[in-house]
Amino acid sequence: MITRRDALKTTGLALGAAILMPRLIADAVAQSADTAALMQPGPLGDVWLGPADAKCTIIEYASLTCSHCAHFHATTYPVLKERYIDTGKVRFTLREFPLDPLSTAAFMLARCDGNDKYYPISDLLFDQQQNWAFVRKPQSPVDALEQIVRQAGFSKEKFEACLKDQNTYAAINAVKTRGLETFKVDSTPTFFINGTKHNGALSIEEMEKIIKPIIGA
Repeated sequence: MITRRDALKTTGLALGAAILMPRLIADAVAQSADTAALMQPGPLGDVWLGPADAKCTIIEYASLTCSHCAHFHATTYPVLKERYIDTGKVRFTLREFPLDPLSTAAFMLARCDGNDKYYPISDLLFDQQQNWAFVRKPQSPVDALEQIVRQAGFSKEKFEACLKDQNTYAAINAVKTRGLETFKVDSTPTFFINGTKHNGALSIEEMEKIIKPIIGA
């Protein structure tokens, strides 16, 4: 369970992680994962965008408190979605890899309303990241997070109930642990594109260099 005390400790952790985690310009890593194992979903399942028969599959491991992840979702992801996911050429999913308890709490909220709300809430939290993940005292990140998700219809009671859900908490950490131990994810964002690992916030140009040969463009 995420407590307010745990989450309050993470403001500094999130700032440190933003500095220590991967470079903004990604360095692709030529490593391949066991594709069959990689495609196995975690306890909560994967929330996929794009058709199951797409030639190219992208799995992103990200943290909602990672500034590089927020940059990717603000710059590359909208173009990727428009050009490739929405046109059926790419299948995409976002997997939880929280860097700190605050990110775990944020993912718990994104999972709270089911699959249909997963991307609207996670997109909102990426867009508003500076307003909750990096707030300064006397405002607490938990209070700031609560204010943000009110935009998605969360009452105070629902907010607190979501953060007390032990099953969701355990499931999110299970996804992270498997990513770390089985697929050697050690930074965010990390992408597996048709099973090949790429680290860092790829630009659309960098991503297209990988995608286009796969889809035959």
